[in-house]
Amino acid sequence: MKQVYIFLFVSMFSLYAWSVNLPNPVVDAIYSDQFKTVQFHPVGKSLEPPVVFFNNMQQLCLSFDDLSNEVQNLYYTVFHCDRNWKISAIPQEEYLLNFTDFVLDDYAFSKNTLVKYVNYQLLLPNDDVDIKYSGNWAVVVFNKDHPDEPLIVKRFFVVEPVVGLDARIRDNRFDVSGGAKQEIDFVLSKNGFQVRNPRTDLKVVVSQNFRFDNAVSNLNPLFDDEKKLEYGLNSEINFTGDNEYRSFEFREIEFPGRGVESIKLHRPLYHITLKPDKIRRGERYSSDREINGLYRVEMYRSDYPEVEADYMMVHFTLKMEQVLAGGGVYVFGALTNRECSKQNEMKWNPEENQYELSLLLKQGYYNYCYAWKDQLSNKIQIGALEGSHTETENEYRVYVYYGRNTDRYDRLIGYGVFNSLTNRSYQNR
Repeated sequence: MKQVYIFLFVSMFSLYAWSVNLPNPVVDAIYSDQFKTVQFHPVGKSLEPPVVFFNNMQQLCLSFDDLSNEVQNLYYTVFHCDRNWKISAIPQEEYLLNFTDFVLDDYAFSKNTLVKYVNYQLLLPNDDVDIKYSGNWAVVVFNKDHPDEPLIVKRFFVVEPVVGLDARIRDNRFDVSGGAKQEIDFVLSKNGFQVRNPRTDLKVVVSQNFRFDNAVSNLNPLFDDEKKLEYGLNSEINFTGDNEYRSFEFREIEFPGRGVESIKLHRPLYHITLKPDKIRRGERYSSDREINGLYRVEMYRSDYPEVEADYMMVHFTLKMEQVLAGGGVYVFGALTNRECSKQNEMKWNPEENQYELSLLLKQGYYNYCYAWKDQLSNKIQIGALEGSHTETENEYRVYVYYGRNTDRYDRLIGYGVFNSLTNRSYQNR
């Protein structure tokens, strides 16, 4: 991954200068295995993405567990980014008050758990961080003793709602794969906002289930008048429908929950063996209520699962007739940071004819799926193992950025959330 060094000269209130080594462009990342259950969402809405609006600035909550069970010298800083997730030209002194980094001092130790940890929480914005610009943002957690090494990077969005969005989702009848894709068409209402050159001044991004590895961008309008812009009518915005996510739960240890075959204590921790899975490609579509790849930390009979829920080793198995060549098989979803890395790559067991993986997870309810990462294209494909259907319930988000060459930064002037079921269009074209 290409790296860029960003030298931050702190304000007159600080006593030193430091540099932080960040990916370019900035991406969500967890750089240490000692940090688990990293979540970032609006306060009280654990299943919502980190998006806030200028006209209703709600706080975001970043939470995570440190399994070292020691209070580290953790600090955080915040960056404003451009439309391409590169650090913007706006100095940090314009939105960070007094200093450019701040101590993470809201923490609590786990209670009555076999696996000990420290739970950290951070609310943004706060008295030190003034979110005064719309656009893309990133929060970085690091150890003050090693300020050039980020530990956690999480992106978030601040929307300045200027334009309106209305979308319809339909089967992509032009798809040669047999109709396994969904197409999104949408109209951008200008609401009196002047866009002189939408091809250069606007950047529109469409994501599926808050994944950005397969996001569609660099879109140009097919129709433009003084009131609206129309996108996607030539089938350029399409996604594989994939399948509903699988799920399991282990909210308590007395009884196996959904998808769990057994719960056993092998000290120093509990082991959760999930029911064996098989590939679903080629099977008929089956509806199932799920949460689009997310998870919730939950524990029965607990008002404070953030510090009372335990960590357990969860064992996944995917039955297969033979090992697959040309790529890797991964457990995929928010539980693995929507990545395909060594940490969540499954290993082939030739004696049992199955792929296997064990993950240390916190008690709760989880969605997951199996993904294939092609060795040549490096693309993540869910449908290759799970099957792909036009009927699958998916959530799409549209982001509209605005910025001219003479502007200081890129504004996020439009944001819309659309569901493949509730925003469905059945009209034939």
